[in-house]
Amino acid sequence: MTTFVIIVHVLLGLTLIGLVLIQHGKGADAGAAFGSGASGTVHGARGPANSLQKLTGWLVVAFFGTSLLLAYVINTSQEPSSVVDSAPVSESGNVAEQDGSTPSDKPADKPTDVPSPNSAAPSGQNEDGSTQ
Repeated sequence: MTTFVIIVHVLLGLTLIGLVLIQHGKGADAGAAFGSGASGTVHGARGPANSLQKLTGWLVVAFFGTSLLLAYVINTSQEPSSVVDSAPVSESGNVAEQDGSTPSDKPADKPTDVPSPNSAAPSGQNEDGSTQ
């Protein structure tokens, strides 16, 4: 259904482009703007809409309709999903990285100037027992 509507939508768009390009523009009737006699008629200087203008109008309505139909079909045909739901999850519950390992599998780089948590706090004495 969606493919059919997309094909019709594209064909309507291409047809509209072609129809607009072959129509007679307003700038070509510059003489009518200065009162060349046709400006006092019932329909104005341009006259009644010809068949190309009517066909263009109906194709615009159809194009707008297929646009709304596509928006409706696409929004209702797919069940809502989240990117978070599609992320791979490891056994420990962490999100797996690209190489398959989790952040907890990698050893942490330990700075050398930070004392280990098991060492005693400095007491203000040097190793030989003298105070600083």
